[in-house]
Amino acid sequence: MNRRTFCASAAALGVLTRAHTFAAFAPTAPLITAAEVARIDRDRILRAADAYLTQPPITLTASSSPRSSGGKHDYFSQGDYWWPDPKNRTGPYIRRDGYSNPDNFNDHRAALIRLSLHVPALVSAWLITKDPRYANHAALHLRAWFLSPDTRMNPNLQYAQAILGVSTGRGTGIIDTLHLIEVTRAARHLEKSNALTPAEFTALRAWFSQYLDWMSTSTNGKEEEFAKNNHGACWVAQAAAFAVFTGNKDAQALCRERFRKNLMPDQLAPDGSFPLELARTKPYSYSLFDLDVLAIVCQLVSTTDSSPDNLWQFALPNGNRYQKAVDFMFPFIQDKSKWPYPHDVEYFDDLPNRQPSLLFAGLAYNQPKYIALWRTLSPDPKTDEIIRNFPVRQPILWITPV
Repeated sequence: MNRRTFCASAAALGVLTRAHTFAAFAPTAPLITAAEVARIDRDRILRAADAYLTQPPITLTASSSPRSSGGKHDYFSQGDYWWPDPKNRTGPYIRRDGYSNPDNFNDHRAALIRLSLHVPALVSAWLITKDPRYANHAALHLRAWFLSPDTRMNPNLQYAQAILGVSTGRGTGIIDTLHLIEVTRAARHLEKSNALTPAEFTALRAWFSQYLDWMSTSTNGKEEEFAKNNHGACWVAQAAAFAVFTGNKDAQALCRERFRKNLMPDQLAPDGSFPLELARTKPYSYSLFDLDVLAIVCQLVSTTDSSPDNLWQFALPNGNRYQKAVDFMFPFIQDKSKWPYPHDVEYFDDLPNRQPSLLFAGLAYNQPKYIALWRTLSPDPKTDEIIRNFPVRQPILWITPV
């Protein structure tokens, strides 16, 4: 091989991506760049952000419920699948898995999801236009939710997913703040805009440090940390996001350990399925959800070397990596009619959407087919229940290095 041929071959291999991906970009592979994501999503980002510019922040202090055992600044929600007992209307609620009770107090969760829609879209709009209006409006939300004494949320979820007559708040409620993952990703980009002062960013990080500490030390938090299904994965994903945002290296290391020692062994079957999710009344939805959440963990805290901390390449004793799960779900994302398991009891027709697992894994494993399928899917679910289980909606925030 002469020097010219060698140089051409080297160039064809491409370069390693930043932000926890390690795959080489081959020139013929339809992999994706931040610039291309910005081009694809520009109109949808600006359409949403322009609408949000006219809407003020709404935090949990705007509403309250007499069912809550907490105060004005305490987040409160009720367990989704818990209903009055038809045999004892005044007694403790009973569980109907997969069926959400429309009578539940939902205002705080709706406000939190609203935050997770507005801030990432506004920061994405600032990222692609540098128009300070978007950054400044995103900053208004962050001040209201986490800094202002009058409207801020207390950094705990002690009263989340309560069950009337059973519990004033449960560990499973910690899943509700899954929507803060992309908010912290957006905040990392926002720091470059000067929309918040350095002192405000210090206070913002302090809030998330306190919340991460509560997640790690409280009874509810410890219970959720070791949950074997998607709840355990969501705890790790949140802890990873908040640890990255606050620079907590020990917590990041713990998240990698949980992925290797708990999440993968507890959840991934030899065929790549998630049996604990397939056993639910919404097996398709929960399988997609868990696939996305595990990808978020990898994207946030995986290293790019050959150590066990490279979560994308970490293998169980049977040789299975996370990629086995993506390959299991891929044909059913591509053609849902091939799904061989029971259909979800609700919202089966509203799936799939543009699952972030396809994007993240496509880059990590240099798999053009994942990216190609991702491109074809809808980026904006319309059903509230699907939005609730779709925590990464602005890929430009994740593909653009922070």
